[in-house]
Amino acid sequence: MKHFIIMTIFTALFGSNTTQSDNVKILSSSDFKTQITNKNVQLIDVRTPDEFNSGHIKDAKNIDCFSGQFNEEFNKLDKTQAVYIYCRSGSRSRQSSNKLLAMGFTEIYDLKGGILNYN
Repeated sequence: MKHFIIMTIFTALFGSNTTQSDNVKILSSSDFKTQITNKNVQLIDVRTPDEFNSGHIKDAKNIDCFSGQFNEEFNKLDKTQAVYIYCRSGSRSRQSSNKLLAMGFTEIYDLKGGILNYN
């Protein structure tokens, strides 16, 4: 019973990597690049400002997922248009995608493996 409770707590805290919402699509680096190239998209980097300033995808907007301004900044975006989101390795963007779903965003594309995987 103790083991079950511990596993339940870990699952609640960290979620399952196998579950993917129909509204959040995980894209490979090449698919992500193809979809954002030469298009006017809502491209969001959810890393810290220091990480963003050390290098980011062209035309990305920085909204730190740990910032107290996260909801306020995302509420300025169009919830009916696709959002392309990434972080360093994919963890923060996955967490942010779940927040965006709860906020009413309907189409979210997450870069698999984050910017570390971006070619």
